Amino acid sequence: MTKKLKILVVAGDGIGPEVTGEAVRVLQSVAEEGGHEFTFREEPIGGVAIQGQGSPLPKVTLEAALASDAVLLGAVGGNEFNALPPSERPEAGLLQLRNALGGFANLRPSFAWPGLSANSPLRPEVVEGADILFVRELLGGLYFGEPRQWDRAKGAAWNTMRYTRDEVVRVAKVAFELASKRGKKLTSVDKANVLEVSQLWRAAVTEVAKDYPDVAVEHQYVDAMAMHLMNRPRDFDVVLTENLFGDILSDEAAVITGSLGMLPSATIGGKVNLYEPVHGSAPDIAGKGIANPLGAILTAAMVLRYSAGLEDEAQAIEAAVKQVLAQGARTADLARGDKSVKVLSTPEVGAKVLEALGSRTGAAAR
Repeated sequence: MTKKLKILVVAGDGIGPEVTGEAVRVLQSVAEEGGHEFTFREEPIGGVAIQGQGSPLPKVTLEAALASDAVLLGAVGGNEFNALPPSERPEAGLLQLRNALGGFANLRPSFAWPGLSANSPLRPEVVEGADILFVRELLGGLYFGEPRQWDRAKGAAWNTMRYTRDEVVRVAKVAFELASKRGKKLTSVDKANVLEVSQLWRAAVTEVAKDYPDVAVEHQYVDAMAMHLMNRPRDFDVVLTENLFGDILSDEAAVITGSLGMLPSATIGGKVNLYEPVHGSAPDIAGKGIANPLGAILTAAMVLRYSAGLEDEAQAIEAAVKQVLAQGARTADLARGDKSVKVLSTPEVGAKVLEALGSRTGAAAR
């Protein structure tokens, strides 16, 4: 069945355009091979939008996002914007976009890829086989809570961590649904021994758990969870967190994959799903052609899974990534300075994924 998908590409800053370009090529290949109709439109966001249009999220970009079926983001941010107030920085554009699209559940898989265990500081016997899906609440907590202010004159600043029961319940239902289709285990992360908002979080998650008797539930304090991710990552399946905790823990889980450049993400539950690799804009390597595109390519697989309903094609992309890694394809972040490893450029790795994907889809067609 032919699928039609309007995709807005907001490549953003730094390495964003480089890695997003490879993800778009993979999506175009899937569309061509399967006879699907994917259309792509590009608009600015972040630092390039500030420089070109005076706003981190121009009106034309927001309108295009709301008119799309999916939004594919590269990265935002740059050192030259660090002196700006938070509300005027590139990252403000991303927060505004997230809020406008309404996606509240950020899905961040962290998988121990075969062949990359040597890249992790964790021992192979600790990390191999780890397969975690973080479900991060994305529209509440400290990032959006009011009041918030930096009073420079008084030398004081404050943010507000706030959640309602309904906000917790809706993201918890997403996490439990996913857990029921995976390993039937869910770990909810909070700081209920100190924070009232975490006490609300735990109570709401416990309430939702009653509707999913087949899913085993445990609660972990965030500080303990940070340790457990490193010493027993294979014990976890779906990990449910509030906004700030999920941001930190899912980045920490890059240790499991061997690089932050291997982490994709999808934000669902709103008007339009938003997809972005977890890594930042990496201005120190931007323009050098050495960024790891695999996180963005894996993000493209999530576009197919959650916005197009093309599960087989999504799995084909993931299998292609696994294949090129098994064949020894490495960008600089994956080579880790090992001079015996041939370091490939961003386009070279993208080309290898396309080749592997083509061989798989061609074989399937035959």
